[in-house]
Amino acid sequence: MNDYKKKLTDFYNKFNENKRLDRRHGQVEFLTSMKYIHEYLEKGDRIVDIGAGPGRYSLALKEEGYDVTAVELVRPNIGMLRAKDKEIRIIEASATDLSMLKDDEFDVAIMFGPMYHLYSKEERLKALLEAKRVTKRYVFVTYIMNEYAVIEYAFKDDNYKQIKDKLTEDFRIDDPDNIFFQSRIEEIDELNELAEMKLIRRFASDGPSDYMRSTINKMDDETFEAYLDFHMKTCERKELLGASSHIVDILTK
Repeated sequence: MNDYKKKLTDFYNKFNENKRLDRRHGQVEFLTSMKYIHEYLEKGDRIVDIGAGPGRYSLALKEEGYDVTAVELVRPNIGMLRAKDKEIRIIEASATDLSMLKDDEFDVAIMFGPMYHLYSKEERLKALLEAKRVTKRYVFVTYIMNEYAVIEYAFKDDNYKQIKDKLTEDFRIDDPDNIFFQSRIEEIDELNELAEMKLIRRFASDGPSDYMRSTINKMDDETFEAYLDFHMKTCERKELLGASSHIVDILTK
């Protein structure tokens, strides 16, 4: 097992991704992403979920009747996914090498994990080009945002003194040993340009929800529904995108 795969395996052996998305602050991300995915799906579409994790999106879309292939590198995640659905097609592979998949094999690709964990621009570009190659129409790509990470982990969690050596003068996180890579809008735009992909829409899948997780998790049903309504109606506003926890690009060739 290479170092990269071992790091991911160690992390996901400890971190419960299903639990994160099941809690209310995580539901914001899931419900928002699914809303946009549904807007671009057609009946009978074939979907590839690249970096499927434990299968939250793969399983939901398969239950809706779509033909879903889950691509995942980390075996504990594959085990959780397989335990929930023994019939789903799962491929153990990295997002940067989908050579086992054919050109234009799928109608839509979802890539909601890989860009979190690929540190070099070359690796991120390779993953984006692979998703482009195997997909006919649309590719959904999620990024963790740099400013969110600085606000949350350096200042809100009072870790600035512990991580200040990993911050550049303009507060760009520079830590190749970190399992997560945080992006800025201009870096994402450059990646899309290099991959020669057209940006159709960009939205914040969770907006400020991660900053407010304890508050959101305690909301009563009426307040949570109002918050969801607010988020859905503002998640494409440009002034909010860079400070969101995550953003999603909807791309086409």
